[in-house]
Amino acid sequence: MPTPRDVLTPSALAMLQVIADTGSFAAAARASNMVPSALTYRVRQMEDALDVLLFDRSSRQAKLTEAGAELLREGASLLVEIDAVANRVKRVASGWEPQFTIAVDSIIDHVTVMELCTIFLSLNPPTRLKLRVETLSGTLESLTCGQADLAIGVVMDDNTKTGLHREPLGTVSFVFAVAPHHPLAHAPEPLSDKVIRQHRVVAIADSVQHGTSLTFGLLTGQDVFTVADMPTKLDAQVRGLGAGFLPSCLAQPYVDSGRLLVKNVERAEQQIQASYAWRRSGKGGQGRALQWWLAQLQTPMTRLALLGERGQGG
Repeated sequence: MPTPRDVLTPSALAMLQVIADTGSFAAAARASNMVPSALTYRVRQMEDALDVLLFDRSSRQAKLTEAGAELLREGASLLVEIDAVANRVKRVASGWEPQFTIAVDSIIDHVTVMELCTIFLSLNPPTRLKLRVETLSGTLESLTCGQADLAIGVVMDDNTKTGLHREPLGTVSFVFAVAPHHPLAHAPEPLSDKVIRQHRVVAIADSVQHGTSLTFGLLTGQDVFTVADMPTKLDAQVRGLGAGFLPSCLAQPYVDSGRLLVKNVERAEQQIQASYAWRRSGKGGQGRALQWWLAQLQTPMTRLALLGERGQGG
């Protein structure tokens, strides 16, 4: 009789996932380019080796049992570990990461990020580059959860997480901006919270998946129009769909063109300290892709550009 080690292979786990996704052995067999009898035999082998039933066959659909669901959950972690081992082997051999993922907060200037990506890819590295757009707590979470290798635009303090390196990117100042046709455009300044609370605010949804989400500039009881990222928030405010705080560097071109008005508020000036962060390296040291990106981020002009302050500093 086969043992669990004989049957718990990556291909077998993938086959179980296909059955769970399609809901039937026949559909899974078609999707896997197998004859149904062969697929059924492999499942039976796994069940015999584990001495459990993985699927409830009492109905026409193949439904996972609790044991089957647990196997798939644990199997997913096993597959991640296998991929991690393979990636580490490749990295040791070449010095380049097989894939390098950057979590970019929506506050970061998109054009500058794409310019850096263009330069990086022109080196023709053996590294697949992946960008993740995140917001607020989600930017840091993607790094701490292992979904990103580098996070740009995180807001964190020295005690936020261990096992991370952090360097300052710069200070982001915010202004309270409204469209010229918004009701607050002609309201007396400085605007009080009582006055602001009477009008809809445009807010960005925190992309954090686990844990507590952050809010920025919201007042209790205020109507909120929630959007996914900073460009959409800017567009909404230009259209007069709401008011709110915007990075001053991002709002300034629209202020200059008359599409937004900056209003003074009674509240203290809004500022955040943005950083970039990465995980501490293991025995193998930093990969060459991470080294390249960190070298770019050490340049003051690049940091300013990432915060939208082009043409300043040097």
